[in-house]
Amino acid sequence: MADSKPLLSLDWDPVAAEALLRDVFGIIVDEVIWKGTSASEKVCEWKEPEELKQLLDLELRGQGESQEQILERCQAVIRYSVKTCGSWVLVGRGLEFLPSSTLSPLSPSPGHPRFFNQLFSGLDPHALAGRIVTESLNTSQYTYEIAPVFVLMEEEVLKKLRALVGWSSGDGVFCPGGSISNMYAVNLARYQRYPDCKQRGLWALPPLALFTTKECHYSIRKGAAFLGLGTDSVRVVKADERGKMIPEDLERQISLAEAEGAVPFLVCATSGTTVLGAFDPLEAIADVCQRRGLWLHVDAAWGGSVLLSQTHRHLLDGIQRADSVAWNPHKLLTAGLQCSALLLRDTTNLLKRCHGSQASYLFQQDKFYDVALDTGDKVVQCGRRVDCLKLWLMWKAQGGQGLERRVDQAFALARYLVEEMKKREGFELVMEPEFVNVCFWFVPPSLRGKQESPDYSERLAKVAPVLKERMVKEGSMMISYQPHGTRGNFFRMIVANPALTQADMDFLLNELERLGQDL
Repeated sequence: MADSKPLLSLDWDPVAAEALLRDVFGIIVDEVIWKGTSASEKVCEWKEPEELKQLLDLELRGQGESQEQILERCQAVIRYSVKTCGSWVLVGRGLEFLPSSTLSPLSPSPGHPRFFNQLFSGLDPHALAGRIVTESLNTSQYTYEIAPVFVLMEEEVLKKLRALVGWSSGDGVFCPGGSISNMYAVNLARYQRYPDCKQRGLWALPPLALFTTKECHYSIRKGAAFLGLGTDSVRVVKADERGKMIPEDLERQISLAEAEGAVPFLVCATSGTTVLGAFDPLEAIADVCQRRGLWLHVDAAWGGSVLLSQTHRHLLDGIQRADSVAWNPHKLLTAGLQCSALLLRDTTNLLKRCHGSQASYLFQQDKFYDVALDTGDKVVQCGRRVDCLKLWLMWKAQGGQGLERRVDQAFALARYLVEEMKKREGFELVMEPEFVNVCFWFVPPSLRGKQESPDYSERLAKVAPVLKERMVKEGSMMISYQPHGTRGNFFRMIVANPALTQADMDFLLNELERLGQDL
């Protein structure tokens, strides 16, 4: 059963969090604003890659570290990063770092505990510290010469994520959101099958077919349109009553596409669907992909963080057989927007072969260091923000064990909420959840016992929008709602914020009863 205190009671101390953020900002003022803009200081503190790896101690471990160690890491990150800040003309020390007594109290909260609306919520102070440092350094992650710390750090973080998937080698990149990660996977799969398309475009392609369920994220259809495949290329595989892909229908849809003259090339499975939180049966889907020679992409943007939990990672059994995986640590791990990884099993430099253009003004081949460290040609962007530091710093502070507790706590609180709903009149589950998406209807007093009425479903579907308007205008909480297939509007409660307690679950139920008592 979930604890009555938030998970962060184990490692969350508002006073310590405020002290951490003040200390981090103090470091930034000294190292970035003053030293980083002074012509008397070095532009960079150059280190060879192997030496820099040792100085930074990039490895992510099971145990968390002290605040003192985290501050030392922030200093090291800034010290060995290139000072891209430009030049300021400063008269005296006009920008003093104000003492605590002159500032309004920070007392940072770990995210408002009554925001249940999206797949992201909550605030980790160490991730926030990383985001502040990243913004202050203002660099672009495309070459080792201007982002030495972050080129090495990104690879270390991606290596850790790949290991959790089950791969001892591979490739990857941080993308601006899970939608782009999914689009990358489609583009890579197409390029692997038809490399001529990079030069010849759509003229080099036969009609292609990719396969997913109606439960998939909408970015799959958007990606098909954006990449010129067209939304008609997306073949919809049937899902069962829980929202999971049916492998037998996948086989049938592949054969049907072939009979119609299309070339199947990719299957997109989902680990943690957006509404129901369903996990597709990856082992069976991988069997189909292996027999048919198709690329298997797993959209684990929402559910990927479950891999950290020894108790629940079985939900993703088979993910190690995928060719690519999308995973958003900014969701369940609360790394902060945006933090979205595309992970690849490929070891043939497919990302660079697919996207590279060898711009001679940026990716010179006669540099004095190993140009394989210049990873910017792997992506379709030129300028690319640093998304690895916030996750790395949070992981250093929490350790893998702390992040595992965070995931397990979310599952436990979701179970508590479900059991409490069953004790109350007026709450009807859409289905028993297997993840932290709790989908339910609130049945107001006027509709209780009226399930046999011909207009019951139509009237029930109007309840959620009314309650949503009331809660938003009062500002008491936010919960998302949606229709789904033949089901009318129902609430989708997301239990993800590490600050949540059983008291917050009780509040949610009480508040819905209060807001809906006159309906």
